[in-house]
Amino acid sequence: MNDAAAQRGLRVGMVLADARAMYPSLDARDVKPDADLHLLETIADWCDRYTPLVGIDAPDGLYLDISGCAHLFGGEDTMRGDLCRRLAQQGFHARAAIAPSASGAYALARYSEVTNASNRNLRALLLPLPLAALRIGPGIVAGLAESGLKFIGDIADLPRAPLAARFGPQLIRNLDRALNHEDETIVPRLPLPSYIVERRFPEPVAREEDVLGTITHLADELARAMERHGDGARLLQAALFRTDGKVQRIEIGTGEPLRDPVRMSRLFDDRLAILADEYDPGFGFDVIRLSALSTARLDPVQSGLSGRDDTAELAHLIDRFSTRFGAARVQRLVENDTHIPEFATRVVAAQAVRQMSASLPPQESCLQDSLLPIRPIRLFEYPEPVSEPVAEVPDGPPVRFRWRQMLHEIVHAEGPERIAMEWWRDNADAVPARDYFRVESRAGTRMWLYRQGLYGESDEPPRWYVHGLFA
Repeated sequence: MNDAAAQRGLRVGMVLADARAMYPSLDARDVKPDADLHLLETIADWCDRYTPLVGIDAPDGLYLDISGCAHLFGGEDTMRGDLCRRLAQQGFHARAAIAPSASGAYALARYSEVTNASNRNLRALLLPLPLAALRIGPGIVAGLAESGLKFIGDIADLPRAPLAARFGPQLIRNLDRALNHEDETIVPRLPLPSYIVERRFPEPVAREEDVLGTITHLADELARAMERHGDGARLLQAALFRTDGKVQRIEIGTGEPLRDPVRMSRLFDDRLAILADEYDPGFGFDVIRLSALSTARLDPVQSGLSGRDDTAELAHLIDRFSTRFGAARVQRLVENDTHIPEFATRVVAAQAVRQMSASLPPQESCLQDSLLPIRPIRLFEYPEPVSEPVAEVPDGPPVRFRWRQMLHEIVHAEGPERIAMEWWRDNADAVPARDYFRVESRAGTRMWLYRQGLYGESDEPPRWYVHGLFA
């Protein structure tokens, strides 16, 4: 219900037919809670320009923790006035109040004309307000009214135990929170950044070159802040606040802790190149913020004297590819703790591999043991069956067989290497034992060949497959 309807005597909760009887031309529309919540979240995004600690109080309220932020805007009253003025320019009617407690600010914003309270006068300002300002259910408000208790001052000094026994402990808890006798935390809708720097402009900037230049300067400030604490960024976010209220957020992930401002700005340059069509400055950005959402320890490392260390360059290359094409599209193979060839490796994001290797001690590096049997360069996704195998002895390798419609005569063979399924797997995943051979044909083709099954195990003879090719 808007203000015009309220001035004509309508109220929330009226039957629509009664309201139309009073005003036949009443404009009524179906409520859309999801759309209202989306709008509230959009306004919360915009309020991030004042503080990163913004919580949602659905269906129509927001909490802003402005501790330590008000001086950046000329004081608490100036900050509140700027917020309400900007929202009014966007077409919103907003009421805001500042108080030492979140519940106290809620009560003042909705039921009082006072917009700023301190610890000294908070109690005096809340006592004249109706009990509904404590956010208790209408049933409790009605029950208290029957006892002649209609205002906060009527219950503030009453014994707590009888009130809690009759109306529940929530009444006492909400009263203590409003009076700032009990701590009340605001749950921010977005994670609090570990490090944050921002730049505000008296005149909005719109050119991409100006945005990138600002991000470069902010990256240098962010790097100095992280260096003082020995940290490096794992997840970076650039928030671009448009003058019309829209906020664009660009996130960049890194495989290793990053503190180099040149490389940070280069990653955002690559990302903006991908988002060229989505990058819409509108009437310009008046605030640009750079945050490190996730960090990790980054201690100084002594550079080697024997040669060039390309580890950092490789990590930056992976980050750039991941930024341009998406982290899920830049992949690497990592080892699984199994000796079954099909399951011995898995595909993961390359940045995740860098993170995993950085968290492992040096003795747990994933280097292949030189004593293990040689594996083929190319492993087929599915083993390919062969036909017409002929072996000199039943347990030995074939001397010739047909594969891909070609007859291969074997001149060299090594093996067997027996690989069996792990004992802890159930029968559904079980695979018969395999005897692998490394063979070379007369034409020079080197193959990884295996026999599935053993002679005498079943009525069916073992079958042969080609599982991979060597270089």
